[in-house]
Amino acid sequence: MTHQTFRVGVVVARRPSASPWTQHSWRVAAIVPEAPSLGAGQVLGEEGAETMIYAGTGEVEFHRVETANYRDNLVAGRPSLWVTLEPVDGEPGIRLVAVTADPAEGESMTEAGELLVEVAPMPPEMAEALAAFVREHHVERVFTKRKRE
Repeated sequence: MTHQTFRVGVVVARRPSASPWTQHSWRVAAIVPEAPSLGAGQVLGEEGAETMIYAGTGEVEFHRVETANYRDNLVAGRPSLWVTLEPVDGEPGIRLVAVTADPAEGESMTEAGELLVEVAPMPPEMAEALAAFVREHHVERVFTKRKRE
């Protein structure tokens, strides 16, 4: 198998913003393995000043050509997922765009205008699956510097 896919649910916390330029601030509150069958935007409850909202379901794909990036993610000490969110008008005010385990892809999303990129802990069962995927598919590529003629 050249790639593997996991469905995850993303729960975000919305709180009133102290900034005069934005109404709310957002953070990823949880990544739920085996995404529940909830509708995106559903309010799950309140915890103090924060409103917990189900942002939606995302698919995290592991591709064999990205195993070096996944390995870097795993050895960093805290395997993570990069969650990309987009502020939208109306309720709940946010839309899930993507979820990735590739640090390079996550970083590249930070350059895409108004998108918010949050780093969240990867669920342990997904980290184990990613480690197995890397063990099975990783091929070390040797860097060879070219010489001019």
